[in-house]
Amino acid sequence: MELPVAPGPVRAPQRPAVPSRSRRGLFRYPLARQLARFTGVGIMCTATSLGIYALLRPWIGPQPANACALVLTSLMNTALNRRLTFKISDSRHLLRDHLQGVVLMLVALAITGGSLALLHVFHPGATVVEELWTTTLSGFVATAVRFSVLRHWIFRRARHR
Repeated sequence: MELPVAPGPVRAPQRPAVPSRSRRGLFRYPLARQLARFTGVGIMCTATSLGIYALLRPWIGPQPANACALVLTSLMNTALNRRLTFKISDSRHLLRDHLQGVVLMLVALAITGGSLALLHVFHPGATVVEELWTTTLSGFVATAVRFSVLRHWIFRRARHR
């Protein structure tokens, strides 16, 4: 008599790392699709951050305004990138993803805050417009770091979506 064999764990099919045949051109590559979605999220979050900074700057100064803008938009950015860029819709690892996003926010704060500090060292009478340009340009550096870390550390489980 043969004993029944318990079925092993059911594994979800792995997405191939090769280009998708259902898409044409550059968007058949997961990295290209993610970069396009990440750019859209980034534009929205940058505009929001600049608006918050411009509103708060006259009352609390450049560094606190930058920190407030980054904290508020970082939460939005992590949630949007999780859902839109990396196509993660379940709540598994939600808290962990957002806590790791806080680490990225601290890196972005160091980059943008450092650039503001340097601006004020070399140009003490900088205007709000010059500060906005400085945070925007240094934000591009922070954004490149953010995408790389999101893709290879925080959302590595969804790298090929």
